[in-house]
Amino acid sequence: MKELESFFQGIDPVWAALIATTFTWLVTAAGASLVFFFKTLHRGLLDGMLGFTGGVMVAASFWSLLNPAIEMSEHMYPGMSWMPASVGFLLGALFLFALDKKLPHLHINFREDESEGVKTQLHKTTLLVLAITLHNIPEGLAVGVLFGAASLGLEDASFSSAIALAIGIGIQNFPEGFAVAMPLRRAGASRWRSFNYGQLSAIVEPVAGVLGALTVIYIQPILPFALAFAAGAMIYVVVEEVIPETQRDKYTDVAVLGFIGGFLVMMMLDVALG
Repeated sequence: MKELESFFQGIDPVWAALIATTFTWLVTAAGASLVFFFKTLHRGLLDGMLGFTGGVMVAASFWSLLNPAIEMSEHMYPGMSWMPASVGFLLGALFLFALDKKLPHLHINFREDESEGVKTQLHKTTLLVLAITLHNIPEGLAVGVLFGAASLGLEDASFSSAIALAIGIGIQNFPEGFAVAMPLRRAGASRWRSFNYGQLSAIVEPVAGVLGALTVIYIQPILPFALAFAAGAMIYVVVEEVIPETQRDKYTDVAVLGFIGGFLVMMMLDVALG
């Protein structure tokens, strides 16, 4: 871990954010590659994996994003330490709310007539990929913002915490890639097409990561706002997308246990490494 931290400290923070988010994208691709070996996926396993994803995102939102934002605000905005985290959190949720209303997409366990966003004639496969792309924007943004914050040498942000967040996002991206690719394979798509759509869903993470790092590096006063913004966006995705997808059949308890497991993994990563 020390060697990894030294590596990221020695390079440009934008490159660090790009490398970290490329890692999370590649882990998604690794998960999607399982379609080369399996054609079906038990619904209980899918719900458990989705629950795990939600648990990681909620834990990361607090331990890696909101808590540092509040601590930074105590130094940067004395007397108003509550304001940056509150405003940023609200803006992040509203940003995802707006994207959710405008971007056509279809959640994994939903019927084609339950697609959201503007009405379109896009194929179901494309709508599924757009849904996960929407999901991945705040994840890439969170990693980029935290690497940008660490590069500024602030006491409340470190490269070790940024690395822990990238590892946590990567871990939850593995089942996410599988969860995107498998329904496509089950519906009759070829192995390569299912894999390509599965990995493509996370390609937005490096883009969002670089934008997040650039923003906080060059506009330092918005740093606690940016951290809370990423947290608000992630919480919105969990409540609006991930949890409803796991509550549509008889495996809801499995999903809840998956959520608890994901939360514990991310919490332990952040506390132990960050």
